[in-house]
Amino acid sequence: MLIEIALGDAYGSCFEFSSAEKVAALNHANGYPASDNGVPAGCYTDDTQMSLAVLEVVLAGEAGSRAAYAEAFVRCYRRDARPGYAKGFRALLDECQSGAELLARIRNDSTRNGAAMRAVPLGLLDGDTQHVLAAAHAQASVTHNTPEGLGSAAFVALVSHFLLRHALPLPDAVARAEQLAGLSIKRDWAGWVECDGLQTVHAVATVLLRNRSMTALLRDAVAFGGDVDSVAAIALGLASLTPAIRNDLPPLLIEGLEDGHYGRSYLAGLDEQIRAAEER
Repeated sequence: MLIEIALGDAYGSCFEFSSAEKVAALNHANGYPASDNGVPAGCYTDDTQMSLAVLEVVLAGEAGSRAAYAEAFVRCYRRDARPGYAKGFRALLDECQSGAELLARIRNDSTRNGAAMRAVPLGLLDGDTQHVLAAAHAQASVTHNTPEGLGSAAFVALVSHFLLRHALPLPDAVARAEQLAGLSIKRDWAGWVECDGLQTVHAVATVLLRNRSMTALLRDAVAFGGDVDSVAAIALGLASLTPAIRNDLPPLLIEGLEDGHYGRSYLAGLDEQIRAAEER
């Protein structure tokens, strides 16, 4: 899960808001082209870091706690500051020493895709769907306490849950998540994706349902243009949870993913912990 989220994030970041000409010329999934946003090749961004923060809260058994998510967001950023955060949010994280301070100072009225991009790990939660829905809303409400933010995060978390915990076929997982999140999800998104929660989940659903391999899905996600690192990170993370999408990711992409203190080896270790826990 985490390796796929990070790989989608890192590869998508190479094309974030890039020209159609660059995407057409370089979107071959055989390496990490130079980005237009200053992110070093093969490095992940806020999408993966915030997914890690959510996972840490889940593993600590505090998935329903808004305060725990806020604390994790600050902790993960301060231990390993990353590019990709919105300018204002990054400035706030630079100043905050605790989750309590973040909650006291933040304007949590965003309709963008930050709550959705970090919601894939919530699929690990046991229990009924209302438990997953409540956790998705708790983490989203820290930064995106709007119908768009809450709904898009709930959709991603529920698709993840239905794939991982219920082994539903992809179309059924999307349909059930759509219903419970209270959204009307497009399965045929075309064109540019803004930093928008609903546009992002439309694009995610589209690439999940029309691809049968991870490499094809990754290239398809990037081909939209716009905020494609979030689309690719979410979609590839979800794809890793279903046998319907074959893992054919090129070794060059996997080996090219950063391997610092919180890089590829660290993420792979967490993925192993998750698998071991699922098998017990």
